[in-house]
Amino acid sequence: MENNNPAISVRDLTKKFGNFTAVDHISFDVGKGEIFGFLGANGAGKTTAMRMLCGLSFPTSGQGQVAGYDIVSQSEDIKRHIGYMSQKFSLYGELTVIENLRLFSSIYGMNRQSFRHASSRLLEELEMTDMQNALVKDIPVGWKQKLAFLSATIHSPEIVFLDEPTGGVDPVTRRKFWELIYKASSDGMTVFVTTHYLDEAEYCNRVSIMVDGHINALDAPAALKQRYNVSSMDEVFRIVAKDSTRSD
Repeated sequence: MENNNPAISVRDLTKKFGNFTAVDHISFDVGKGEIFGFLGANGAGKTTAMRMLCGLSFPTSGQGQVAGYDIVSQSEDIKRHIGYMSQKFSLYGELTVIENLRLFSSIYGMNRQSFRHASSRLLEELEMTDMQNALVKDIPVGWKQKLAFLSATIHSPEIVFLDEPTGGVDPVTRRKFWELIYKASSDGMTVFVTTHYLDEAEYCNRVSIMVDGHINALDAPAALKQRYNVSSMDEVFRIVAKDSTRSD
């Protein structure tokens, strides 16, 4: 994607653990407001790459910027300008909905006034106002998923990283969650998402496919399907990743 000021820019990013190269000279840009799918089989290196982009791990070599900040020298600045949601949602079951939101807002450095305004607006938008005093352990999985997304984005980050956010939920709940992603993207937030569900790749503006530490394909879903002359992203993935040598 052509973009003079991308939300994420990576050049020859590499991460080694001893003699093992987990991420091998990957390069790509992600445009502002883009929904970017980061795909790969288990062991491909996508989680290691995401950790570097989030400022949680330093590269062995290469360069990268996230939200305009250098991933090596400005990792703390990156953490303040992104949101992160994991597959397990990272919520506290013994706390209420509003208490979870208050906790995450404090982690992201929001003041009380900003928190009250943002939480009130977002709870209303997600139709969760009536359950704000419910314990998280007692609410359905679909609502937990909504809450986790809200917790990751309550501070209106420039970029949100979603690490397999729809794992273990039913197809209807997954589709509703993607409506939240579309809304965030339409509001200008960049969404960087990993997923094992190949049908979800169809919802992304562009996708990359990692194989054994390399990015072997990167383009819009329609362009990838045309390139490989297939009708689904599942077929694209099977072709691109067919020579993968890594496993869990």
